Amino acid sequence: MRITYPDSIRIIRLPCTGKVDVIHMMKAFQRGADGAYVVGCLEGECHYLTGNLRAKKRVEYTKKLLDEIGIGGERLEMHNIAASDGPRFAQVAKEMHEKIKALGPNPIRGAIPGQRPSLEGVA
Repeated sequence: MRITYPDSIRIIRLPCTGKVDVIHMMKAFQRGADGAYVVGCLEGECHYLTGNLRAKKRVEYTKKLLDEIGIGGERLEMHNIAASDGPRFAQVAKEMHEKIKALGPNPIRGAIPGQRPSLEGVA
């Protein structure tokens, strides 16, 4: 069985979501991403103990920043999914794609010269 998700999703792999920093998420939007989401281990099951908890705090902080600068915090989310749950990953990807599509393009896209094309999701 092959699991599919929207091809607008761009995956950036990290050893742990604890490595995701606020600057990484903000850069995605600066470069024109319409939305992004972070997918980490289930809470309590992080291989690095607390990486997903750190990521959760950083995502919440970044959402507040996005609200303050007018992009909108609803364009960023975090999901905890087991590594073995491919169907759930695909479902979340489809849901995020639809949510971002409904929100429309990033309000700052095109405002910065030399901006890269839109990336809908970062996982």
